[in-house]
Amino acid sequence: MNKEMIVTSNGHQTMVAILEDDQVVEVSVERERQRAAVGNIYKGRVSKVLPGMQSAFVDVGLERDGFLYVTDVIDTMDTFERMEGGDEEGEEGGSEAPEPVGGQAKGDQPKIETLLKAGQEILVQVVKEPLGTKGARLTSHVTMAGRFLVFMPTVDHIGVSRKIEAREERGRLRGLVRQFREAEGFTGGVIIRTAAATRPEADIVADLVYFKRIWEEIRGKVESSPCPAAVYREQGLVAKLIRDLLTVEYSAIRIDDEAEYRRVKEMVQRFMPALAARVKHYTKDFPIFEEYGVQSEIDKALRSKVWLKSGGYIVINQTEALVAIDVNTGRFVGKRNDRLEDTIVKTNIEAVKEIVRQVRLRDLGGIIVLDFIDMEERKNRQKVSQALDQELARDRSPSKAVQVSDFGLIIITRKRVKQSLERVMTQPCPYCSGTAVIRSAATICYEILDEVRKVAAEVDGPGVQVRVNPDIARALREDEWAVLAEMQTAVGRRVSIRSDPHLHHEQFDVMVL
Repeated sequence: MNKEMIVTSNGHQTMVAILEDDQVVEVSVERERQRAAVGNIYKGRVSKVLPGMQSAFVDVGLERDGFLYVTDVIDTMDTFERMEGGDEEGEEGGSEAPEPVGGQAKGDQPKIETLLKAGQEILVQVVKEPLGTKGARLTSHVTMAGRFLVFMPTVDHIGVSRKIEAREERGRLRGLVRQFREAEGFTGGVIIRTAAATRPEADIVADLVYFKRIWEEIRGKVESSPCPAAVYREQGLVAKLIRDLLTVEYSAIRIDDEAEYRRVKEMVQRFMPALAARVKHYTKDFPIFEEYGVQSEIDKALRSKVWLKSGGYIVINQTEALVAIDVNTGRFVGKRNDRLEDTIVKTNIEAVKEIVRQVRLRDLGGIIVLDFIDMEERKNRQKVSQALDQELARDRSPSKAVQVSDFGLIIITRKRVKQSLERVMTQPCPYCSGTAVIRSAATICYEILDEVRKVAAEVDGPGVQVRVNPDIARALREDEWAVLAEMQTAVGRRVSIRSDPHLHHEQFDVMVL
């Protein structure tokens, strides 16, 4: 598969698009005034302990207090006291950056009230961005990712990614880490990432030196900074994606900002010099996102309906609790000799690829409900389910699909750590406030009639003035003229209509003159 990374930056906003075989599959956005918090480490203060929910709220200096579950609290709050004992040589885990480990089985987990008290200072890291009205999800199991290693200062464990299968290579890499720890008196856990395979000792040591320096800086800031305070901030969007994603599969990294281009070029030259020539400075006057078709895909991703090549379409609706995706045949009627079932299966299979692409592109997370077109034959349902699993395997965000209906309903759970593309790039409509509908002109006219009837007894002057949006004024004078006539009958005097373009469609004022 050929991959490309397209980067545009204007000093206020940085956007990165990932292309797979010339198709846009991911878009990430970072704004200078709204930098992502995931990965940041804070010296926070416990604001409230909730025994009933076995969790706590922690003030870390963000707009809302963060949320900390009991399973994300380490047994001792002094994260700078190292655990005694040697390296664990058991299972290393299958993930390059595993979920933080707490050290106790669920049944033996102490209560939140025995671990934390209101007002207590604690070192925490953001693992999930604030979403909607919810504060950030926090953990006290700190992790920091490098190019080849992941550092976990609150545990004492050396692990190797299972994707590195050669026993000798696993032993070599573990030995390099152990040797550095012993020579430098450096404690803390390390997970060796897949990218470390066959890398020279200098690359592994460089990550370890970086972690040692950063952790010492964090300790110093914790001692000197008032609470709450950010003691470590994750790298910027581009550097983070280069660190985590860059492989030989990427044929090009195209960047339109010269300063960003130089930073990326230097970064790639340092840890993957063979790929440095693939970092390209885009110098055309034509916007880079339009040149590579990214902008049009973003525009489509902000709409609910997505057309399929066959003429079918999918409809994507985000709610606070879940995402619902519906598949329709639309204009696709199949070939002349196709059975209805065949046409349905073809539409569903085509929809699978587009659904997963849109999920990745829009960065949808949580619970995603897919309503495929009903299929009568079990083998066809299995075919669609298998196609979905194959497409989800290409997604770097952890997800799982479960079929819950014999006809076409499938639920996907996908890890959500930040806001979706729609939430980042749009805001609720000032008219509908996110409901996607507003009350009709007729409904507003009838509400005005009710209001006029309420004040009719108070009218002893020349009449009543109704101030409304121009659309409502037009309706009262034309389609709903009978309503206006009824208002005048109710008050026994003249009812004047005043058009005000500054009024919301649903707003109106009734004034007794």
